Amino acid sequence: MFHPTVFDNIKIAIENQIYDYDNLDGLLIVTDRSDLLDLAIMSREFMLSFQLIGNRNITSEIVLRSSVKELSDEILETPGSDPGCHLLLRFYMQISDATKECPTIASALNTIWGPDLQPVQSLSFIYGQEEDSYHNCVELQFKRQITEEQMEDIPELLKHVLQSAEALGNL
Repeated sequence: MFHPTVFDNIKIAIENQIYDYDNLDGLLIVTDRSDLLDLAIMSREFMLSFQLIGNRNITSEIVLRSSVKELSDEILETPGSDPGCHLLLRFYMQISDATKECPTIASALNTIWGPDLQPVQSLSFIYGQEEDSYHNCVELQFKRQITEEQMEDIPELLKHVLQSAEALGNL
């Protein structure tokens, strides 16, 4: 019988909570979902994007990744291993004044997540169009693996994601 991996269990827990926020609570709308298996490197990646109902200017994305090593350690029950996944959060938004807005964004996210989780902001624009606004991709990369021991933390994690989206939308 198929035994779900840590990746599958965490993915389902996140997915269920986000869809409850969409379908039952009406807090957000899911805008994209992707569940990929990369056969070249035998890795898994799950992405779920959404926007808050009250503010459609911020798109939030939750990314869960698992490498072939993590998957094989779990399936083969490798002694001494602690299989898990990697978690990445992204927030997409438009900004007009990078020198003022980027520090404000970093400060808002540091207030929510603390100083250990530093946001990385990547700005882009389309060449040839007026450069009066930039597309800002704000990433929060968790440094440690997420394991099944953190399953009970997922609701609180997702509340922080919603709080982050709301804070960014209010800037």
